[in-house]
Amino acid sequence: MEKLSVQQIIQNIKDEIIFEAIASDYSFTIKISAYVPYACGAIHDGHQFRKELWEPCLHTEYERWYEEDPETKNMVQSHPIVIAGCDSRFEYDLNRAPDEAVFVTAWGKQLWKYPLTEAIISKSLEKHANFYKVVHALIETLESKFGFCTVYDMHSYNWKRWDREVPTWNLGTSNIDNQRFGNAIEKWRQSLSEIQFPNGIKSTSKINDTFQGNGYFLKFITQNFKNTLVLATEIAKVYCDEYEQIIFPEVVSMGERELKERIPKHALETYNIFKP
Repeated sequence: MEKLSVQQIIQNIKDEIIFEAIASDYSFTIKISAYVPYACGAIHDGHQFRKELWEPCLHTEYERWYEEDPETKNMVQSHPIVIAGCDSRFEYDLNRAPDEAVFVTAWGKQLWKYPLTEAIISKSLEKHANFYKVVHALIETLESKFGFCTVYDMHSYNWKRWDREVPTWNLGTSNIDNQRFGNAIEKWRQSLSEIQFPNGIKSTSKINDTFQGNGYFLKFITQNFKNTLVLATEIAKVYCDEYEQIIFPEVVSMGERELKERIPKHALETYNIFKP
């Protein structure tokens, strides 16, 4: 891995160079080991929280971790194209539009002891903007090269906070063309339901059951590119104890192994249907 500026990363993508890099401000990573018609994103994987925000923040480190999506990058790290956030969504949320990306309140609780300065907010929003410059360059290159691509937008959610039975996997599809992509969506849902986890964890999958796919990452790509299918894919945090902050590495590893086979298979099937 090398440290590159956003401009260098974008140029590498345009030149179709194989590389792995962290942005020069350490806000996100990107790996491209081959140019293929699919990519994986883990935009809420990050936990970094820059020091000037420590004192004004009312939320504890655990409260931040609880609402992040730990291990989502690790579950897709074996794929050829992976882009992932490094910073906590409590600094700025990559899955929200720029005007909503820096929280005032978070999950019903005031986030800051006092309002942040414009300089602090601007620093965070610059990271947000740079990330999406890279996303735009990446999808533009993949669409241009292949004519169609699929993005697996990986997230996780806290299943224990629900007062009903919820699925292991949830696909959010309210902001994509379900008439056009309905069959591909259903095939992905079915594939996820077949995953076998250790420790007796069952794998169920539903569409728009807990979340509907309203994130900015999906909307940004869908609105700017007409031949890219974004699959907002949420796994319940069965891979950790969300109350004790303990990760279950054997479950994460199994998820990675299953997705290593299932994502490329689904991506190829989808590409063969929608390629020009």
